[in-house]
Amino acid sequence: MPNLRLGSVAPDFTAETTQGTIQFHQWLGDSWAILFSHPDDFTPVCTTELGEVARKSEEFKKRGVKVIGLSANDVASHDKWIADINEVGKTKVEFPIIGDKDRKIATEYDMLDALDPTNVDAKGMPMTVRDVFVIDPKKVIRLKISYPASTGRHFDEILRVVDSLQTGDKYRVTTPVNWQKGDKVIVHPSVQGAEAEKLFPGYETVKPYLRFTKDPSAQA
Repeated sequence: MPNLRLGSVAPDFTAETTQGTIQFHQWLGDSWAILFSHPDDFTPVCTTELGEVARKSEEFKKRGVKVIGLSANDVASHDKWIADINEVGKTKVEFPIIGDKDRKIATEYDMLDALDPTNVDAKGMPMTVRDVFVIDPKKVIRLKISYPASTGRHFDEILRVVDSLQTGDKYRVTTPVNWQKGDKVIVHPSVQGAEAEKLFPGYETVKPYLRFTKDPSAQA
């Protein structure tokens, strides 16, 4: 099992999905991606989450982000579950969901729950935890978040992180606590002297290591 950390290349795989067979890296292409997993089909928290992702489809597209789900069931089960998700969420799921009945991909991505003895299937096998991976166009993992089975994910926060990562990559800045797009950003420590003045004229120095400037992505 790979020791996946931030900065690791996301493992490639071939899988059956609700939209046919994919080869993951090929499917990613030059896009950002969010891979998010679920322990089982027809579960209450996950049903609400998938509906929310479907409702936010335009927000992901605006950021050049592909989304793909994974659940430890087969595609036939996923297809039936999607009908429930669309009904409950009053939406339409148009992104693929991976069938991972044998938990091969969940194992490769270290998604199995080793801590919660109640999160097991009928055979006593650990279920897939509710993980989120944000993957950039170079296939590098930029964010990992694991959620307990009881707590729904906050996809506005995940979009916020994507905004932060994309802004930082393009403009050599970082983002402070509670940052939202349009708020002030922090000049990256590697940008110093004349280069800082050129890139971020009029930046505000609070401490030598803490310099604020306007969000360049909001002015682009």
